[in-house]
Amino acid sequence: MNITITALSVFLIGLIMTMSGRGGGNFYVPLLVLTGLGMHQAATMGQFILMIAALTGMLVFNRKKLVDWKLALVIDPPTDIMAFVGGYYSSYLSGTTLKIVLSVFLVIAGFSMLINLKEHPIHVGKRLGYWHREYNGEQYVVNLWYTLPVTAAAGLVAGAVGISGGSFKIPLMVLLCGVPMHIAVGTSTAMVAATATMGFLGHSLQGHFEPHYAIPLGIAALLAGILGGRLAIRTNPKHLKLIFAVTTFVAALLMIGNALLS
Repeated sequence: MNITITALSVFLIGLIMTMSGRGGGNFYVPLLVLTGLGMHQAATMGQFILMIAALTGMLVFNRKKLVDWKLALVIDPPTDIMAFVGGYYSSYLSGTTLKIVLSVFLVIAGFSMLINLKEHPIHVGKRLGYWHREYNGEQYVVNLWYTLPVTAAAGLVAGAVGISGGSFKIPLMVLLCGVPMHIAVGTSTAMVAATATMGFLGHSLQGHFEPHYAIPLGIAALLAGILGGRLAIRTNPKHLKLIFAVTTFVAALLMIGNALLS
């Protein structure tokens, strides 16, 4: 596939994915596989693109106070550590296995947002493991007993298959913790940047990085992160959730098809 077409595709994917707080690795990886890259090289480049788009999107969200940094600092470290582990040990799994694992987790994430399209805060008293948060005029409760193990598992899968983990963190924050969609998207984008960086480093140490792809795709990701963040701020939360669910299913179908044909 021509590098110009690939860069344009990265821009369009990044635009929509930044709006939903996912980053877009579950689209970048199938796209890069279609260009002829092996699964491990595609996962590495996917993490690189994610890193650039998420960092720029994060700056846009942060200006509007839509990044809950305290929440990110508590629930993201397990994801980052396990993303590095997943990226480093991905060489021990076949490309087909990685594709199937990614597809299954994407289907679960997509259904989780369609089953319940409204935020449901958990109303509990002050108990061990339940963190009451108030940020930017919103109140919600973070159940750390569920959140920390799930984010760690999300990081392991994300690092191995070259995605950000936002596909799993958005449903987690919205459905289990009652975080408003816009804050969940902004906070997820910040966590995506950290997770993608760690996954990228893990893959790069295995020699999977393709430098000649980096500059054009990095520029496309940069522009997508800026514009996608601005559009997300202006979009109705219900529409953001629908975008999240639909694009997640599309990514799962593409990856399943690719796995069956490989």
